Amino acid sequence: MSGGMDSITLLYDKQDEIALGISFDYGSNHNAKEIPYAEMHCKKLGIEHISIPLDFMHKYFKSSLLEGADAIPEGHYSDSNMKSTVVPFRNGIMLAIACGIAESRNLHKIFIANHAGDHAIYPDCRKDFIDAMSKATYNGTYENIIVDAPYTNITKSEIATIGKRLGFDYSQTWSCYKGGDKHCGKCGTCIERKEALRDAGIEDNTEYEQ
Repeated sequence: MSGGMDSITLLYDKQDEIALGISFDYGSNHNAKEIPYAEMHCKKLGIEHISIPLDFMHKYFKSSLLEGADAIPEGHYSDSNMKSTVVPFRNGIMLAIACGIAESRNLHKIFIANHAGDHAIYPDCRKDFIDAMSKATYNGTYENIIVDAPYTNITKSEIATIGKRLGFDYSQTWSCYKGGDKHCGKCGTCIERKEALRDAGIEDNTEYEQ
């Protein structure tokens, strides 16, 4: 769980099925802003939370997410320049680690909050990938662990609608990839955040730089 809109909505949506929240600090610009929200919400719900460092990704992987705020492109996710924000095989690595932790704790399911809006940009958010990863975790564990991605075929606006029904305050989440003091309001995640809250009829109390 990142501490963003999608993963925190899923945390509240499926809280009765969740034993542990896992965040990964892989050296992105915004990890330091979002992970405290993940920790806070888990604590609020009485769910254990751990944060796992993945320093090697920052050292060896190529992505604008790992190169500082100025490297983050501005614009909508439909723009081709947003592909620079892909961290190669990020979800595959994180799901593999989560699978090992799950089996170590005799747990049987891993939740991930990818959604339909991710598909165009992020290969490791698409249904084919999730299905293949779930087959791998199932076949590769004694516990037959599966990957459950309930938001794969819905939009971020529909996720926000779920949060609205749950009475969730989205100002207590972080989206901006630049990781400044406030949301920049211009990067792909900020634009998507604005659209989702607007479409769900939720007042946007996010502090934007402009």
